[in-house]
Amino acid sequence: MTSPRRGPRCRGRWRTLAALLAGLSAACAGADDGTPPAPPLPEAALTRYAPDSVRVVPLGRGVHYRYLWSASGPWAIHLVSADLAQCELDLRVIPALADDGVTRVRKAVSEMRPSDQAEVIAGVNGDFFEADGTPVGPEVSRSTRRASARPALAWGRDRVLRIGPADTEATAGAARQVIGGFPELLDGGSPVGDLGVAERPSFAAARHPRTAVGLDVERALLWIVVVDGRQMPHSAGMSLPELTELFLSLGVDEALNLDGGGSSAMSAGGRIVSRPSDAEGERAVANSLWLVIDEAGCQRSRSQASDSPR
Repeated sequence: MTSPRRGPRCRGRWRTLAALLAGLSAACAGADDGTPPAPPLPEAALTRYAPDSVRVVPLGRGVHYRYLWSASGPWAIHLVSADLAQCELDLRVIPALADDGVTRVRKAVSEMRPSDQAEVIAGVNGDFFEADGTPVGPEVSRSTRRASARPALAWGRDRVLRIGPADTEATAGAARQVIGGFPELLDGGSPVGDLGVAERPSFAAARHPRTAVGLDVERALLWIVVVDGRQMPHSAGMSLPELTELFLSLGVDEALNLDGGGSSAMSAGGRIVSRPSDAEGERAVANSLWLVIDEAGCQRSRSQASDSPR
């Protein structure tokens, strides 16, 4: 049998990917500011997925985009890692709103790029949603505040990233940005229950495109992940246990699944780098999560440090 990596469809896939990565590298040519190169992927990830290659593009100080393709799935995996110790890095939750700034609608990820003065690095689709664009879980942004008991990622005024139940994380008064997801995949480095496999096998045990976020607590390293799916022989997608295994191989302690399927999309360097599974391309979704560079964050950090008791 001919290897899928060498078939004519995959040769076209590699030509498209090579052009995309070349464009992404050119768009980020100014991002190499003398900081050390991206650390290698953990050996556990390289051993588990045995990628034919790992392509790395610097997106900013302490931020890197990686693409790897593994024949064992097959899986096309898009990773953005961000060193949250860099004070200029910030997170933005962007809701899909009509021109009145109030009415919920749905928009593609590429239509929700933050429009403030921050430099946009990368973004992904966010929470699950109702047909009218209302997110199912909690949401806190510059223009919205929505409560829910579902798990969430919360970015605090103290620049601490938390992933967990909304009653302890998302509703905390110090949270500046909150986005919901389901289910929580990892808590303290351990899988959370059976990840819904028994109750929702078609959702959790089947392979689908996936979007998720994870935190390596010790290294203050945020991982934003999109796994392409429903596109053989390019990528099959992952079950939730497989997605959790990916995070464990990256050294992640806390992880949260976001909306997936046709909603999964990743933007980096001003373009969509993943391959959405819908025939029409990007799906219109309820909200999105963005990594940005905002120098005001360093000023806030210095101000908080000076106000701390000595």
